[in-house]
Amino acid sequence: MIVVDTNVLAYLYLPGDRTAEVQALLETDPEWAAPVLWRSELMNVLCTYMRVKGLALSKCLEVFDLADALLSGRTYTTAPLKVFAVSERTGCSGYDSEFVALAEELGVKLVTYDTKLISRAGSVACLPGEIV
Repeated sequence: MIVVDTNVLAYLYLPGDRTAEVQALLETDPEWAAPVLWRSELMNVLCTYMRVKGLALSKCLEVFDLADALLSGRTYTTAPLKVFAVSERTGCSGYDSEFVALAEELGVKLVTYDTKLISRAGSVACLPGEIV
């Protein structure tokens, strides 16, 4: 199992230069987890694609449903104390701290393309290529 941030989810379902690597990540470790926050963040990404790139509403719903199915049973609520402690220790935003706190709580890696987050989160966070 790994914790993935929202951008990794988006790259899986919205074709781009990182999609192949993220698909390989899914094949390597198909048990993905994320804090409940992923839902709002992915909806925001999809709304942006809809407004800016003309992504159809039906495609937005399809992508969201696919992500929801992938994370079914592995979407977690993170304790505020843990999120605050991570933010205090790392200097990360509350959003990023939710992902870090969950990875620490589950004892797994947080996979992200956010190099600033990786540098702040220590050994818990890594790039997808480090798992594949």
